Amino acid sequence: MTDAELKELVASLAIAQKETDRQIKETDRQLKETNRQLRKQIQELGKQIGGLGEKFGGFTEGMAFPSMTKILSEQFGMEVITPRVKAKKGGEHLELDVLAYANSTRNEAYIVEVKSHLRPEGLEQIQQTLQRFRRFFPEHSDKKLYGMLAVVDAPEHLRQEALKRGIYMAGIHDEQFIIETPADFVATSW
Repeated sequence: MTDAELKELVASLAIAQKETDRQIKETDRQLKETNRQLRKQIQELGKQIGGLGEKFGGFTEGMAFPSMTKILSEQFGMEVITPRVKAKKGGEHLELDVLAYANSTRNEAYIVEVKSHLRPEGLEQIQQTLQRFRRFFPEHSDKKLYGMLAVVDAPEHLRQEALKRGIYMAGIHDEQFIIETPADFVATSW
């Protein structure tokens, strides 16, 4: 190989290297754009899934309210039953799916949390709500306070844990919620 051929080969390799570098940069740019678009699509999908979860939760609450109204009035003697109660105090918020109470012979209040699927955090949520209730609703401070979970689906261990903590359980049967507490159940008054 002559010097001229060697110089020509090196020059063509340099040109090929520049073209390879250009292609790598273009591929990198395309990958970054694809990643950006994927992140945007995943974020949008997350919003849509969250919206579906809210709609399903709202559907479950809507389905539960007529049954819970009947249960709370007929079985527990509650006089006032209100869905979706929201309270604000000192910059904090408390939301209740259902609040029921009676001021007459039964001086009691019930908080019902409606869940499509009971998870450990749902059990903790109702317990925290029961603990915070009197601060947000001092007008009910003289009442015995009870908690109830109305769930479509609950693992047996969580169902048992709720009962152990003295929280009433209601489950769905034939499109109606019914109380599911054993004969020896003792409700906890908060």
